[in-house]
Amino acid sequence: MKHYSVLKDELINSLNIKEDGVYVDATVGYAGDAIEILKRIKRGYLFAFDQDPEAVAYATELLKTVGSNFQVFNTNFVNMVDVLQNVGITSVDGIIFDLGFSSPQIDEASRGFSFMQDGPLDMRMASSGRSAKDIIDTYSEEELKQIFWHYGEEKMSGVIAKKIVANRRSITTTLDLVEVIKKAVGANYFYKQHPERKIFQALRIEVNNELKVLEEVLPAAIRLLKKGGRLSVITFHSLEDRIVKNIFKKYSEVDEIVAGLVDIPESYKPLVKIVNKKVIVPSSRELAENSRSASAKLRIIERI
Repeated sequence: MKHYSVLKDELINSLNIKEDGVYVDATVGYAGDAIEILKRIKRGYLFAFDQDPEAVAYATELLKTVGSNFQVFNTNFVNMVDVLQNVGITSVDGIIFDLGFSSPQIDEASRGFSFMQDGPLDMRMASSGRSAKDIIDTYSEEELKQIFWHYGEEKMSGVIAKKIVANRRSITTTLDLVEVIKKAVGANYFYKQHPERKIFQALRIEVNNELKVLEEVLPAAIRLLKKGGRLSVITFHSLEDRIVKNIFKKYSEVDEIVAGLVDIPESYKPLVKIVNKKVIVPSSRELAENSRSASAKLRIIERI
């Protein structure tokens, strides 16, 4: 199963890996990054998370070829702290989040993520829960409009939402939805702006509750780090990156309430420092090898 890990070298190097360290891959996917961590921690341990059961099964078998000092949990990373506490882990040396979707997930038509292949309107990372079809079938015009606007930043959200509601009974597959979007916006706009990309992104975010769980887990992940531990996050669109940037900024600054004091109470001091002031993006060589990496951004912080 072919999968290309974006910014792999930069991500692995960002952790300053120690051979006996404890690390977390919060989005193990098809283990492209996890296997590199495991190779470097012969006396350490790796914990990995993914809500996609197919990815968990594949990653587990692949990691076994390197070592046995790992455990993969089939759950959303928002449950990370509780799961780790249940196995006796209260602090770690490093955590990575690669928020992109693996190539096998995107390319497999039956998963419903691609607007270029016909498949069921699914888009679920987990094997259960609400699907994109459920959203198309049950959300009101206003609810769809808000999702498309806030999660897809699509300026024709209202027009598209109205057309979907009017034709929802005929929308059963991904390409059915693409056709309705085409009719809603007109061919000229469609081929210039590609709104189907934004609409599919918005639906995927809503189905998997992606932004809300990211906002919830990052502060918890920061507190999970040992002193000197690193947290590295790769994002693939502006909505994710804005959340990561703002949370990293918040936890790297002195609370403004006590900023003017000479002796700042410990509880008001920054928890982290920002490692890379300038966001890290793929090199021209990586872009040539994998066009899907074009929107990737890597941000790194260190616990102090």
